[in-house]
Amino acid sequence: MNTIGTLFRLTSFGESHGSAIGGVIDGMPAGIEVDLSFIQSELARRKPGQSILTTARKEEDEVELLSGVFEGKTTGTPIGFIVRNTNQHSEDYENMRNVFRPSHADFTYEQKYGLRDHRGGGRSSARETISRVVAGAFAKLVLRQIGISIKAYTQQVGNIALPGTYKDYDLATTEENAVRCPDAKVADKMSQLIMNVKEKGDTVGGVIACVITGCPVGLGEPVFDRLQVKLGAAMLSINAVKGFEYGLGFDGSSGRGSEQNDIFEPDGKGGITTKTNNSGGIQGGISNGQDIYFRVAFKPVATLLKEQETVDRLGNKTTLTARGRHDACVLPRAVPVVEAMAAIAILDAYLLNKSTQMGK
Repeated sequence: MNTIGTLFRLTSFGESHGSAIGGVIDGMPAGIEVDLSFIQSELARRKPGQSILTTARKEEDEVELLSGVFEGKTTGTPIGFIVRNTNQHSEDYENMRNVFRPSHADFTYEQKYGLRDHRGGGRSSARETISRVVAGAFAKLVLRQIGISIKAYTQQVGNIALPGTYKDYDLATTEENAVRCPDAKVADKMSQLIMNVKEKGDTVGGVIACVITGCPVGLGEPVFDRLQVKLGAAMLSINAVKGFEYGLGFDGSSGRGSEQNDIFEPDGKGGITTKTNNSGGIQGGISNGQDIYFRVAFKPVATLLKEQETVDRLGNKTTLTARGRHDACVLPRAVPVVEAMAAIAILDAYLLNKSTQMGK
C-alpha cells in the first residue's frame, strides 16, 4: 500500500497539511557516501514556489536524516527521514470539508475509509512525492557509481509538443528554464500556455519523457516482474499520471514487424548490439543494454480555481470554487519525481539481478 520495491524499498508516510512528510528506505547498500547537498538539490527541483509557473506555497523542504547514515556513509540499516511542513494554509480548504472536488480523490477516499483529510487532499496530495524524491536521490547515488544515468524532461504541455526524440536535444539544458524542456523556444511557448491557463483558473496536462543510459543487460525478472512492469507501476503510482509507454509505445501498434524489429549486429568490440532501438531498451521484459526510454502522460490538475458543479456529502447538488495555492500544470515539478521513481525501480531491479547471479 505505502511501500514500493523488493530489495530496495521505500515506505512513505505523511499528509500535505500534517507535521511532516517522511519515509523509511530499506535495502540501501552500505558504504555509499551520502551527498546531502545533492539530495537537497533534488528536493529543490520538486519544491513549490520555485517559479511563477508553480504553486505559490513556500516550503524549504529541508530533509532531516534520522537513521542509517554514520560519518557520512550509509550503514546498510534502514534510513529514516522527514521533511517538515512549515507553510500550510489549512483554512483555504474549509469550503471543501463537505463537498467533493470533481476528478479528485475526495469522494473515493471518503467512501473507502469513511472519513478523509480535506486539507490539501491529505495523503492523496502530490506533496507525498517528497518521500519519493529523497529515496530516488539515494538510489541515484548508487546508480551513478555503476554508470547508470537517468534524465527526464517535459516533452509536451497541452497541445505544444517537442518534436523528435531525446537524441535530438542536449538534455543537459533541461534545467535552464522553469518548464524543464530542453528547447528554449518550445519551453517559452509551454510557459506562456501554462500562464494563460493559470490566469483563467484552469489547469493543463502534458507528457514527460525519460531516458535511462548505461543500464546493463539483464535487468528484469520474468514473468510478472518484467522491467517495464516495474517502471510502469512506479510511474502509474505518481499523482495525476494517466498513461505509460516505452519504446515506440502506442505508435508502434499500427506498423509492421518488418519495420520495427531491432536487428542484432556485432558492436565492433566483441559484443552484440542492435541497429535500432524501437524496443526502448527492453526485450522480453529484460534490459538489452540499449537506452531505456519511456513517456508518462499527466492529466490536468483536478483542483480548479474556478466554479465547478459538484455534490456535497449527502449527494445534494452544489458548486465549488477552490481556494488556496495550486499548480496550473504539474509537469515542471513532476520531472524530478519521474526520475526518482525510475531510479528506485532500476536500483531494485539491479539488486534483484545481482541476487540471481550468485553462481556466476
